[in-house]
Amino acid sequence: MAPSARPLAPSPNVPLLAVAGAVAVANLYFPQPLLAAVARGLDVPERTAGLITPAAQFGYALGILLLVPLADTARLRRLASVLLALTCAALLVAAAAPGIVTLALATLALSTTTVLPQILTPVAAVLADPGRRGRVVGLVGLGLTLGSTLSRTVSGAVTDATGTWRTAYVVAAAATAVLLCVLPRRLPERLGPPGERGGGSYARLLAGLPRLLAAHRELRVPALLGACAFAAFSVFWAVLAFHLASPPLGYGPGAAGLFGVLTLPAALLSAGAGPLADRYGAAAVGAGGLVCAGLGLAVAGLLPYSPAALVAGANLLVVGVGSCQVANQARIFGIGRAVAARVNTVFMLATFGGGAAGSLAGTWLYAAHGWPAALFAAGACVGVGGLVLVTALVRPAVPTCGSVGTREAGVVHPRTPQGES
Repeated sequence: MAPSARPLAPSPNVPLLAVAGAVAVANLYFPQPLLAAVARGLDVPERTAGLITPAAQFGYALGILLLVPLADTARLRRLASVLLALTCAALLVAAAAPGIVTLALATLALSTTTVLPQILTPVAAVLADPGRRGRVVGLVGLGLTLGSTLSRTVSGAVTDATGTWRTAYVVAAAATAVLLCVLPRRLPERLGPPGERGGGSYARLLAGLPRLLAAHRELRVPALLGACAFAAFSVFWAVLAFHLASPPLGYGPGAAGLFGVLTLPAALLSAGAGPLADRYGAAAVGAGGLVCAGLGLAVAGLLPYSPAALVAGANLLVVGVGSCQVANQARIFGIGRAVAARVNTVFMLATFGGGAAGSLAGTWLYAAHGWPAALFAAGACVGVGGLVLVTALVRPAVPTCGSVGTREAGVVHPRTPQGES
């Protein structure tokens, strides 16, 4: 058996990877309910304290671009240890921050290094049997969903119980330290094929990202679908709080936060998209996800002042977008384990780019034309995603010279530009 065809490692410990992803991704979201307490504690305006959120988003995008590609060539155990140690240190600096500038810089640092979830997902996918890849991606994604959702509740409860927002940062640092002691030793030494010792310089890794997009249709289509779906998702959530606060609803700011809990069942249900993708294919699951997202937007648009309709629409949207995400990631990791982290980098950058564009467009449209215009834009994003999927199905991919087994092993084939694996 050729070295590149040998299994990389035994099947992954999926529950551990899901829990690790939940703990790591929680560091991005737990500060959001604390902003008012931070403003009071540091004696700054709430608008100034609100800078913590964009600092976290920018840092996470920066980490995905600059750090996640390293997982293709670096020693995974060492990389995970360094990232977790840096995150833990930044959390402790944030907990002791004397002012908002220090806190914002610490947030930028910790969000840049807490990109471990985007490394664990390809690790789980490439270690899984091809027939179980969707299931594994769905379970790890479920961990990320629970971490992002429940972390807000936990941090708020800890702050209420102790009377200071700093305790939440200390608790997060302690959880990250526990992860540092447990996770690295359970990871494989490398993500790439056995015997691989790097794919060139760091600059070459980053420069190869656009070439990956050009070389692999299996990456271009999911990236476009991910951008469209997340754009629609972001339009809805960016304007929901404004819509709930406007007459005749007139709900307070806590109502939008409650929607996160009310849509948790939908987030759990979206994990089932993984086994469906294994059985029926990523394209079928992605199409179903787009249909669910479109139905959710239609319900919320046709009954804009019904709380029950808004909750139902939000749940359909979460199920739809979550299912698309799982199906798309299950598809891209079939390109090969030698480039798994880099294809995930490209996919996540496209997804976050679509989300950012959706947030900006939704906020502007709502301010100018109201709820119907914003939802129409979200529906248009879903429609574009549907066109992308239909076009991909009508125009079959050009056959490659490598077999499926070869591609799964990450071996270079003629259509891959030199230096990509």
